[in-house]
Amino acid sequence: MSIRPPLLEEIIVASEPASMAEGGEVGPIQSGWKLTARSFAQNKLAVVGVGVIVFAILFCFVGPLLYHSNQLFPTPYFNRPPGGGDPLGTDNSGFDELGRIMLGGQAALEVGFFSAVIASVIGTLTGTISALIGGWVDAVIMRIVDVLLSIPILFVVLILATTITPTVISLSILIGLFSWLAPARLVRGEVLTLRTRDFVSAARVMGASRWRLSIRHLIPNALGVVIVNVTFQVADAIILLATLGFLGWGLHYPNVSWGDMLNNGTVYAEDGYWWQIYPVGLSLVMVVMAWNFVGDAARDAVEVRLQSR
Repeated sequence: MSIRPPLLEEIIVASEPASMAEGGEVGPIQSGWKLTARSFAQNKLAVVGVGVIVFAILFCFVGPLLYHSNQLFPTPYFNRPPGGGDPLGTDNSGFDELGRIMLGGQAALEVGFFSAVIASVIGTLTGTISALIGGWVDAVIMRIVDVLLSIPILFVVLILATTITPTVISLSILIGLFSWLAPARLVRGEVLTLRTRDFVSAARVMGASRWRLSIRHLIPNALGVVIVNVTFQVADAIILLATLGFLGWGLHYPNVSWGDMLNNGTVYAEDGYWWQIYPVGLSLVMVVMAWNFVGDAARDAVEVRLQSR
């Protein structure tokens, strides 16, 4: 009677520990961005935040196409309560409150997005240059950032807003030019860790210039931190625009911001005109919280991607 020698597959299976067999099969290796997307999708608040942001965009930009209200010429119906042709009533000037919220939401989202893009571009380039060059250049740039961070941004923007004509473009540029400090510090810290990695050293050996290192290697790998910061920048810009409007230095007619509406509503708060305060206030709170939820989830998701490196 002949004895068959064990096959190689049988030897491997027999040598596997029981814990490995009980743990199940090892899944395929996923990229960092797939891990980021999966971690983000598992956060319920982030999903709700994305839904609120999408709804706000559709409400503010598509809503006026479906719900027509004259925001250029007021009606003679002042402070009319909700009902009839005005679902949310009218304000003290006779403008439809629902249409006013849509118009103010357009300004809030546009200023938030444009200023966040401006701040992120300036901050990303400044932080990358500072970390890549290092030495006295890095020290000078960071000291400038520290000095500017010690100045309240609301104080500076409020002073400059009195000298220019407040528009969506001008306020976006103004807020963006004074919001790049935090992105610069974040990107600098990320680039300081990236510049010591093997792929950067290999690119240096192959003769890559500092510009090529920044554009092709460092900035793309720091995009996760930049994207996370953009969400918080949008929320901060929306709050800052609302603050300027509430203080009376916001957008001028025919433009309007949620802060302007709140400023007008508080004048009649004691008269019981609640529809001029609560709807616009709730819109502001929900949009800002939604961006913060998305930012928190994106930050946690990016940390998962960084841990997989």
